[in-house]
Amino acid sequence: MPNETGDTITLAHLRAAGTSLVVACDASAPRVLHWGTELTDADAALLLDTDAGAVTFSSFDEPRRFPVLPVESDGWSGTPALAWHRAGTASAPLLHLRAVDATATTLRLGFTDAVAAADVTLDYAIDVDGALTAQLQITSTADAAAPPLDLAAARILVPLPARAEEIADHTGAWTGERRPQRLPVRDGAHVRAGRRGRRGHDDAFVTLVGTPGFGFRDGELWAAHLAWSGDTEMIVERLPEGAGVHTSVLGGGEGLRPGEVRLAGGDTYRSPLLYLAHSTRGIDGVSERLHGAARRLPGHPDTPRPLVLNTWEAVYFDHRPERIAELARAAADIGVERFVLDDGWFAGRTDDRRALGDWVVDTAKWPDGLRPLSDLVHGLGMQFGLWFEPEMVNPDSDLARAHPDWILSAHPSPPTWRHQLVLDLTHPDAWAHILARLDAVITEAGVDFVKWDHNRDLHAAVSPHSGRAAVHAQTTAFYALVDELRRRHPRLEIESCASGGARVDLGVLRRAQRVWASDSNDPIERQAIQRWTGVLVPPEVAGAHVGPPVAETTHRAASMSFRLITALFGHAGIEWDVTTCTPDERDALRRWAALYRELRPLLHHGRTVRTDEVDPGSILHGVVSTEGDHAVFAWVRTATSAVASTPRTRIPGLDPESRYELRPRTEVGAAARHAVHDPAWLADGAGLTASGHFLAEVGVPLPLLAPGAAMLFELRRV
Repeated sequence: MPNETGDTITLAHLRAAGTSLVVACDASAPRVLHWGTELTDADAALLLDTDAGAVTFSSFDEPRRFPVLPVESDGWSGTPALAWHRAGTASAPLLHLRAVDATATTLRLGFTDAVAAADVTLDYAIDVDGALTAQLQITSTADAAAPPLDLAAARILVPLPARAEEIADHTGAWTGERRPQRLPVRDGAHVRAGRRGRRGHDDAFVTLVGTPGFGFRDGELWAAHLAWSGDTEMIVERLPEGAGVHTSVLGGGEGLRPGEVRLAGGDTYRSPLLYLAHSTRGIDGVSERLHGAARRLPGHPDTPRPLVLNTWEAVYFDHRPERIAELARAAADIGVERFVLDDGWFAGRTDDRRALGDWVVDTAKWPDGLRPLSDLVHGLGMQFGLWFEPEMVNPDSDLARAHPDWILSAHPSPPTWRHQLVLDLTHPDAWAHILARLDAVITEAGVDFVKWDHNRDLHAAVSPHSGRAAVHAQTTAFYALVDELRRRHPRLEIESCASGGARVDLGVLRRAQRVWASDSNDPIERQAIQRWTGVLVPPEVAGAHVGPPVAETTHRAASMSFRLITALFGHAGIEWDVTTCTPDERDALRRWAALYRELRPLLHHGRTVRTDEVDPGSILHGVVSTEGDHAVFAWVRTATSAVASTPRTRIPGLDPESRYELRPRTEVGAAARHAVHDPAWLADGAGLTASGHFLAEVGVPLPLLAPGAAMLFELRRV
């Protein structure tokens, strides 16, 4: 099909699972015509006939269009997709299409900027769940005598329709990660720039733009997530003149610091993958697409997720072998399958002020090394895990004293954070040293699992080795370190922990088998943290632990059943000195461990379902099997309600044509009630049988629980 200049237009149509991406690949202005609900090929072709808007006053003399990589030279006055220069010249990118390679599910567009001597490749792909990925590749084609191409920005932007009027993304703080925040789309740019050198507790995480009032089960929305563990930038922008026939744009890219990426002739920069998901079924529809993408990542685990006990809140730095051996035996008796020894095992580590970076077993605490503990743990039928923080170093450490030039900072006396500094992994000797130490300990101690921590932001992160800003290089060095360890130890699993949940993204999950959602094990806080972490992260890789009766981080008491049910909906574990448990508490933990093993095939492979319609003090969430024959829901009360009744609560996500038996599961103990009697259908715990249509559209009254209580309900197709 020719355009106005007579050029032939190639129309690329990628579609799957109810989503279409339609791109016009003409030489003058390659552009996204549609991203959203799946179209027929005939309807996709009609987009070209309606792709030119009006020519308005005080504007260009031709209709505005929004190219796939919009820059100022195209007439785009918003945030540009590309920004670069060569010693101050060639600073206005002007791209010419040179190649198109399209299949039913992929599209590659190749561009050249002759003035800047740069080639750019833009790749799109759609997966079987309808999730899109987009990635940029920029190569300097200049000769060796030319100044380097200084890259300031490489962003991927996609257009949105006028009905996308509301933004939701995330913020937070330590022990309060991934708190949602909302605002309307307005003229100008909503920019969430993460400059912490890691994702941070206040990470935008997933950026959602949708129809006003969209919720978990309702509304149309468009979502973006950058699969990168360093600096990021996410953007929602609207200009008064729109974006061609579209209204606003969504996208982002890596946050690049001055001088961080400089491309000499032949050098190439590859951007992180930008994940994009469209849904007409609310946030849960986005999660279904993103969970599918996460479950296909090369690092995603393919074995049942073992029940974990982590020793941190049980012993802290008190590493007496006999005490930890007693804890291991108690853990095995409960049904724990992975025992993780946390911080405190290496030489000189008496508190968090010293010895970080000296990864040598403390023979004062462990005279025979860690192998006897590892053998004991393995003999009890559990895997053995060990805590490391490879990217950090205490000033009071042998490593820092021997190699002050291995500290990542622009300052000769950088400020400490949790009494630690950042080790410059971009220095090849530092990288090789840490790899050798980790490899030696993992081999000697027979380690199956590494809890990989990262307890501070990166500030003024300039490498003494290169003299340049180094967040990008530090992030890629971290990835390479994990990759090499897992190459040497193919059965080794990694958990990404960053003072809790400050490094949770699909970049780290390409190589890690678990993320620690938060350092808070308070179940009230965890209900919200896990709810919003689950927008992106499938339950099986989100660590969720049962803590002691009084939470360490909030000093709030919570009932046993509430703590157990909260931790069930993730990769479950225990963060508690179980040697101090009463017989009744141990029995409850054993029943919960058995329930976890029974339900994890469902919990770790099904579809996450959440509702919005209950009152602000209540939460209903669950997991439904992909076949629709089995489901488990948690009914949770976090605060007293102003409602003094038990209205019908709809239970969504089921097969409307099937009939289900709905019954409570009470193995973890009774939930406190804020009422004299339960609804009649629950008399004697008998449950009821109803269609999926009735449960989703009509609903049933659920018990009025006391604040800080939760119940578990199971549904099976009959």
